[in-house]
Amino acid sequence: MGAPGAQTVSTTERLASLRELMRKPENNVKAFVVPSEDQHSSEYLAQCDERRAFISGFNGSAGCAVVTLENAYMFTDGRYFLQAAQQLDHNWKLMKQGLPDVPTWQDFLSKHLECETRIGIDSTLISAEDAESLRKALETRKSELVSLDQNPVDAVWGVERPARPKNKVFSLDVKFTGESAQDKLDRLRAEMVKKKAVAMVVTMLDEVAWLFNLRGSDIDFNPVFFAYALVTQDSALLFIDESQIDEEVRANLGPEVEIRPYESFLSYLRELSTTIDASKETPVLLGDKTNLAVAEAIGLTNTDIVPSPIANMKAIKSSTEIEGFRQCHIRDGAALARYFAWLEEQLETGVELNESQAADQLEKYRSELDLFRGLSFPTISSTGPNGAIIHYSPDPLDCAIIKKDQVYLCDSGGQYTDGTTDVTRTWHFGTPTAEEKRAFTRVLQGHISIDSAVFPTGTSASSSDSFARRALWQDGLGKHGTGHGVGHFLNVHEGPHGIGTRIAYNKTSLKAGMTVSNEPGYYADGQFGIRIENIVIVREADTRNNFGNGYLKFEHVTMCPIHTKLIDFSILSAEEKDWLNAYHAETLEKVSPLLVNDPRALAWLKKECSPV
Repeated sequence: MGAPGAQTVSTTERLASLRELMRKPENNVKAFVVPSEDQHSSEYLAQCDERRAFISGFNGSAGCAVVTLENAYMFTDGRYFLQAAQQLDHNWKLMKQGLPDVPTWQDFLSKHLECETRIGIDSTLISAEDAESLRKALETRKSELVSLDQNPVDAVWGVERPARPKNKVFSLDVKFTGESAQDKLDRLRAEMVKKKAVAMVVTMLDEVAWLFNLRGSDIDFNPVFFAYALVTQDSALLFIDESQIDEEVRANLGPEVEIRPYESFLSYLRELSTTIDASKETPVLLGDKTNLAVAEAIGLTNTDIVPSPIANMKAIKSSTEIEGFRQCHIRDGAALARYFAWLEEQLETGVELNESQAADQLEKYRSELDLFRGLSFPTISSTGPNGAIIHYSPDPLDCAIIKKDQVYLCDSGGQYTDGTTDVTRTWHFGTPTAEEKRAFTRVLQGHISIDSAVFPTGTSASSSDSFARRALWQDGLGKHGTGHGVGHFLNVHEGPHGIGTRIAYNKTSLKAGMTVSNEPGYYADGQFGIRIENIVIVREADTRNNFGNGYLKFEHVTMCPIHTKLIDFSILSAEEKDWLNAYHAETLEKVSPLLVNDPRALAWLKKECSPV
């Protein structure tokens, strides 16, 4: 998901100051890497950690900057090609990862920079695994990865850099989680026993929040807070600014959880060898996204870097969490019905609305719902060509007017105490072209194929992805990933699972209880974007036979009509029409009771859910 705005920022002075610091004797590096992530490997950042956005002007959520003494390079993927091209100034070269002959930033460092290059890195911003792989790759060119004592981008940023948030943390009641923090700690310790680990360090913010049944607001749209944790068989330490915790939170944590200052974390790890007997045989467990500074503080020989057991536990939702997903999506569906009914009426009566004004109205409707906590990401409200910018988000000060004769794409979501929503719908309030209708229908067919799929347990993410792409491939289309995991009142993008071709997704097969998005899409550059997204829950399937280890299917929980005006019925099968009618009947049944006080929205819902 992107941040608002596509304004270009002049980076000339910033880069000049950075290069001056790179040349200083205490640094002496010819290149410096500025990744997107913070010290917790977060996808979304607090403003104080937006170093890559500050130094480059590009504020999409994915990318890596490499600054040499002569040039500056921005590496990003296809979701952000258009946004990056608009935001980067003349100092930068856009490296479109995934296109032929475009290296990854890692390959660029190891194969394209001159030999014997000292490459600077902030060791808190690169995972220990990535650092080790990069160091090995650099050896062939006698280049060196150098951990700098201080991040020079911070020095360039100076007093303008925002302070780190320290917002209040609150407890999430077991009636929403279905499992106490103590039970989660017990499960984690059982996993530690299996790996003969004496301790586990927890650095991912959503993992800390999930483990202790806590939530916060230190990062916009993500109900997390800045903290680390260290768990042994008989203790649990939470490293957090004490001002963020009140007596109620302390009482809910119980006497077993010891509070330590957030800033003391690395120094505590350096002294850890005096309190626990860690070795390769009895290691400290680190999740595979743990940064290099943490691993070095403990001692690389005393650690075992593994896929985080907490991530795997968190991905499989409890029955309580699953029911929460169902209920919050029904309420969310009511807000969406009110919004699209309102938007259609405004455009029909000639009211001029820009993309940001429309997004604000959707947020207003969501804010009136029970258990609403905020948006789960910046609303993607996009008309016409802006819809082709995959993670576009409108700038309130400079965005397009929504036009009836253009495709309108709205990707939005809410955070609720009982779950997280993420839904995309594509509309046309005028008369769509044949090309727009055919593309929409191909996307819809892919969506239905995923929703209807029954597949063996253990099926890879890339194999599942083929269900979504078959119809698109028939027309030579296909440009968007199919699905990502979704947290329970946590990050809207949750690993380790998903549906797609990403290597990370294929390391974790789908399992019953996981929540994932079903969102095939197609984007015609400079014209329009189409995506249809529901959240689905992975469930066990009751099949006629049961060869192997069982079968799985999906249960959709998103309740919002799919725009039938955009469907080319000549290529839709009878079975696909049946699916569409059944989905609309279910949506009408579940959402309409919440709209009895809004006749306009109720009438709109009945119209859009009419059988085809």
